[in-house]
Amino acid sequence: MESAQVVGLIGFVLVAAVVALAARRTGAVLQRTRVAESFRGDVADLARRIEHSLGDVSVLIDALRRRSAEPDDVRPSLEAARDAVERYADEARAMHGPRSTAGHRQAMVAELERAGRALELVDHGCALALLGRRLEHAPEAETSIKRGYLNLIHARESIAEHAAAAVTEAEDASPVRRLGRRAP
Repeated sequence: MESAQVVGLIGFVLVAAVVALAARRTGAVLQRTRVAESFRGDVADLARRIEHSLGDVSVLIDALRRRSAEPDDVRPSLEAARDAVERYADEARAMHGPRSTAGHRQAMVAELERAGRALELVDHGCALALLGRRLEHAPEAETSIKRGYLNLIHARESIAEHAAAAVTEAEDASPVRRLGRRAP
């Protein structure tokens, strides 16, 4: 074998190794970007659905609190909202994103659990309001409904804040977005 052929073969192997290494690093960057962007979209969608569901039931609970709705009319919506909150919490637990978003995802799960407890408290107030001796149970029923309502409102606000923070963290963790923000 001639020395020129050996040098050419060594050069080819070196170029192939560099190309393989660059492709591997590019693939890793694209994978991190894909995870971050997927998580960002999933969190934004989940937050939108949570706000819609809890917003609707909050309006009903507020009407109940102001005595413009009856407990019998609100209870089916409470049950549906509790079921939705459980499904949302399971969905949030199953989300996997960049490491920097884990705290916000866990906080969203905790706030969804808080919203579920708030809905249970409102349902407890409705059950008390429907008991035969209303005068004995009215103060406790009203207190349960009001506390549940306020807890639900606070949970909704906190979920929205953590979702927005998770979206921002996911955007910051996306290598492609970071490259796009660099000033020329």
